[in-house]
Amino acid sequence: MTAQTRSLERQRHPDRRGISLKLPSGRVWYGMLGFLIVLPLWELVVQLGLVRRVTLSSPSAILVTAFNDLFVNRMLWGHLWISGQEYVLGFGLALITGIPLGLALGLNRRLNYLFDPWLSAIYATPTIALTPLIIIVFGIGLQSKVVVIWLEAIFVIVVSTMAGVHAADKRYLDIAHSFKASKLLRFRSVVVPASVPFILTGIRLGSTRALVGVVVAEFLASNAGIGFYINFAGTSFRTDRVMLGVLILGLLGVTLGEGLRRVERRFEKWRPAVN
Repeated sequence: MTAQTRSLERQRHPDRRGISLKLPSGRVWYGMLGFLIVLPLWELVVQLGLVRRVTLSSPSAILVTAFNDLFVNRMLWGHLWISGQEYVLGFGLALITGIPLGLALGLNRRLNYLFDPWLSAIYATPTIALTPLIIIVFGIGLQSKVVVIWLEAIFVIVVSTMAGVHAADKRYLDIAHSFKASKLLRFRSVVVPASVPFILTGIRLGSTRALVGVVVAEFLASNAGIGFYINFAGTSFRTDRVMLGVLILGLLGVTLGEGLRRVERRFEKWRPAVN
């Protein structure tokens, strides 16, 4: 078969690799198409007066407010900087504590029995119900925000890490044991590779939960941050700023989720096969 014939065959019957490489970009384009459909309809509804501007701002008004608050009076940068610090510290603490705890609970059954009721209680209790108590203990400063964000993110990280430990293939563990491999070697060579995809899933889910924690903490006790920006704008009926803050949080969530999903996809081949 000549090179020209092979080229024609590839054009007629594209292989699966070529199709899979185009899927992420197609996914992004379809997401953008959804915005391009919704935004004109949203603007039209507001401009025709079908809803009151005090209850629903238009995309054009939000864009003007974004330009003013970002580049004219620059007030939004300070709020984003404060929220960014809280997010990094709270989510970082959740990673530092959640991943080792998940590994330990997955490896040690008795430890799992000890901590499982506490984890279930944390998950079942809304964080907003615990926030007043956290403020009483830690004050209204940075510490209380970090604790709230930590509580929001740690559960999914711990549970996903535990699932990764339990997903380690027993056959490989038995083979390592038959070769008299130490516990540390079995942990490094079998448990950790099996856990990595699940840990990345937990990190992706926890990153968005941490954003929720930022808003919850700043709603209740703060004088700066994106949550305070939204809350204060709501009390003064500035729906353009409220919706701008919500859109910023949504864009941050989508960006974090998509970036971590791409990292997660790289390690998907490490995920143990399900029989």
